[in-house]
Amino acid sequence: MEYGASQPLPRSARRRLRRRSESLAELGSDRDPIVGLAERGDALVLSLAGELDLYTAPALREALRRAVERSPKRLVVDLAEVTFVDSTVLGALVEARSQLARGDAFALAAPGLEVRRALEVSGLDRHFSVHDRIETAIE
Repeated sequence: MEYGASQPLPRSARRRLRRRSESLAELGSDRDPIVGLAERGDALVLSLAGELDLYTAPALREALRRAVERSPKRLVVDLAEVTFVDSTVLGALVEARSQLARGDAFALAAPGLEVRRALEVSGLDRHFSVHDRIETAIE
């Protein structure tokens, strides 16, 4: 079934769009999952939030690319505020890790239950350095 002017979006899709536009309005883009990029000691911390999926992956890839270009000693992706990730986002994280001169300089911090489950199901929890807290990921 196609949705458009003659067919309204399902209620769940309307709620999701409304919620996304409200929470990301101040970031300047409805596709921007980036909350911030900050230096903490020798680490560069990229903080993300919300549902990360096919629609937000381009903004995430761009933020990761810019972070990698800065050649940090350690790049930490803070996932504390992320509620969902799909395979396109996991792929973007794999790409970023492979672009760093040292793959061990890449860490994921504070993934919630849903994100941790996605990492486990995909097997990526064995390939990434995953930390329960941002403080341990920075060390």
